[in-house]
Amino acid sequence: MPSGKPSMMELNLCYGVENELSAGNIQHELWPLDEIDPKKAKFPCCVVWTPLPIVSWLAPFIGHVGICREDGTVLDFSGSNLVNIDDFAFGSVARYLQLDRKQCCFPPNLAGHTCKHRYEHVEYGSAITWDDAIQSTVRYFEHKSYNLFTCNCHSFVANCLNRLCYEGSMSWNMINVAALLLFKGTWVDGLSVLRSFLPFMVVLCLGVFMVGWPFIIGLFSFSLLLIGWFLLGTYCFKKLLDC
Repeated sequence: MPSGKPSMMELNLCYGVENELSAGNIQHELWPLDEIDPKKAKFPCCVVWTPLPIVSWLAPFIGHVGICREDGTVLDFSGSNLVNIDDFAFGSVARYLQLDRKQCCFPPNLAGHTCKHRYEHVEYGSAITWDDAIQSTVRYFEHKSYNLFTCNCHSFVANCLNRLCYEGSMSWNMINVAALLLFKGTWVDGLSVLRSFLPFMVVLCLGVFMVGWPFIIGLFSFSLLLIGWFLLGTYCFKKLLDC
C-alpha cells in the first residue's frame, strides 16, 4: 500500500520543476530594451568605447570604455572616486557592443544560479538585475583611486561583467574587455572612425617626415610595451592590476 509520503524521485522531480519555473520567471522579467540611439547617447545594455586624447594618437587600439544601464545611460570610471553618469568622459561614443542579458546569471538565491561559479559568484557579488550589478560596481569604484596602468575604466567594466557572470565567466579583465570591443564592436558612424584614426595617421606622417623610419620603430615599441604591461599584469603578476 502507498505510504502517503513522496518518494525521493518525486521530490527531485518537484525540485527540478521549481528551479525551471524560477528560471523562467527570471527570464520573463527581462523587459524589452529601447532602440540604440547615438544622437541621444542612449546605448541600452552596451559596452561603449571612445578614443583617448594623446594615448589613442599613438596607439589607436587603446581608448576609454564604459557600460550602460538598461535605459541606455552611460556610466564610466574616469578618475579617483569618480564614476560619471550620463556624461561619457573624453567625448561621445565611437564604438559599442550590445550585450545579451540572457547570457547573465541573475540568481534570486544560492540555488537559483544558472552559472557554474555559484559560490565564487556569491562571494564576488552577484546581482538580481543588470542595473543592480552596475550599481554595485559604482559603489565599489566610488572608493577607488584611478590609475591608467593599474585601475582604470576597463577594470570598472570587467568588475561589472564579473558580477553579471556574463557568458558564464568570472574571469573578465582589462584584456578581454578591450578585445571584446576591438573584435566585436560596432562603429557608430563614419565620423567616429575618422576621429579615432585620423590623429594617429597625422602623428605617424609627421613623425616619418621629421624623424624617418626610426619613428615607426619607436611607435611600434611603445605599443608593444603597453600591450606587454597589461598582459603581464593581468595573467602573470595579478596583484599589479588588482583593482
